[in-house]
Amino acid sequence: MIRTAATTDVPAIHTMIRELAEYEKEPQAAQATEAQLQDALFGPHPALFGLVAEDDTTGETVGFALWFKNFSTWRGTHGVYLEDLYVRPSERGGGHGKALLTELARICVERGYSRMEWSVLDWNTPSIGFYKSLGAVPMDGWTVYRLTDEALTALGS
Repeated sequence: MIRTAATTDVPAIHTMIRELAEYEKEPQAAQATEAQLQDALFGPHPALFGLVAEDDTTGETVGFALWFKNFSTWRGTHGVYLEDLYVRPSERGGGHGKALLTELARICVERGYSRMEWSVLDWNTPSIGFYKSLGAVPMDGWTVYRLTDEALTALGS
């Protein structure tokens, strides 16, 4: 079952974010707190949106998708940037990931958003294969750049 995340899901999502960071070999990088997630998802000005996947039998939360709106100046419409998609290893292959992406695609279509984008690590071949099986294509020729920490502070000062 896929549903919109609720405030009561924040602890489970936070735990799975840490699991995702472990999987992506950067556990130290997952610094977000439950309070930050609560505010981003449910504060006065939500900037993040979430879906959760529940096990049909136990009701346990087994996966999530966190996303935010972006805007395409070329298409003139909003789109979705999928920040995180995660399904617990014991539940992979059960259709939860596809169901999360299907629901997010449905939201895009319903709201008139023109695209859904995300990043995947080059070494994550299981995910790459999964995304390609859904019809997603890599955006070759584009390189992601990022400013954080000291470089961001220096530029913004």
